[in-house]
Amino acid sequence: MSHRRLSADQLEVAFGHRRVLRGATLEVPRGQRLALLGANGSGKTTLLRTLAGAVRPGAGCVLVDDRPVNYDRAGLRAHRQVVQLVAQNPDDQLFAADVYRDVSFGPLNLGLPEAEVRKRVADALAVLSIEDLAERPIHELSYGQRKRVAIAGALAMEPCVMLLDEPTAGLDPQGVDEMVTALESLLQAHTTVVISTHEVDFALWWADSVAVLVDGTVRHGDPTALLGDAELVAAARLRQPMVLQAAARLGLAPGGITDVAGLVRALRPAQGDEVSPPRAPAGPAGRRVR
Repeated sequence: MSHRRLSADQLEVAFGHRRVLRGATLEVPRGQRLALLGANGSGKTTLLRTLAGAVRPGAGCVLVDDRPVNYDRAGLRAHRQVVQLVAQNPDDQLFAADVYRDVSFGPLNLGLPEAEVRKRVADALAVLSIEDLAERPIHELSYGQRKRVAIAGALAMEPCVMLLDEPTAGLDPQGVDEMVTALESLLQAHTTVVISTHEVDFALWWADSVAVLVDGTVRHGDPTALLGDAELVAAARLRQPMVLQAAARLGLAPGGITDVAGLVRALRPAQGDEVSPPRAPAGPAGRRVR
């Protein structure tokens, strides 16, 4: 599903007299993991909502395959079949009595045949590993389960690009592990995944590239290069990932260091690496990697 190309060109968004985005430009890499980083209030959610078509920029444009989004009813309907946004709080999106009805809402609104709706719902629930929740009332679900149901509802629209606002916020460690598994399932279903976060350690480990919001503009590039840039990180009101701070203090080149396992490998003598090949790195909490 990641065959469409989403980009933003010189976006300007203001609320009253407050300018939030000031010429923000971003090319979303197809079929990859992109982490959008910035401090609270930096404009992460605004950028995601603008990419999703929920906010119309005062200047600049959002493009799909180099064609600007059309903001009439038909244009937005078409855009939302390409790009879906999942809010930080799942309760902002879930409103049906049970999981099946909630996930089926979008496809039904497209006027799809009943058999196609059932297939899309079944596929979305399977990708998120929540088939057993299909008949459960929404109010009986845990917070983490409700987050995954919200993602399933968006996935049932079969978008090329999924935008998720702070998907790990409010989750305990097990919930974070489950969310990472869900994100990997989206990627395996050929969906481009963009998340917003201020968790720099998670972004360094998880993302193929990062986009850092600074003063309403975007810097996009390699996670290690951007998050290792002390000046940029300070300007964005973030901090450098702990493993990059440790690597700098130890005099190690940061290349290839994205988590604790990578730091340990960098510390091994060269001969040790020859004797014992490095194992696949684990995530920040010992999770499996992609």
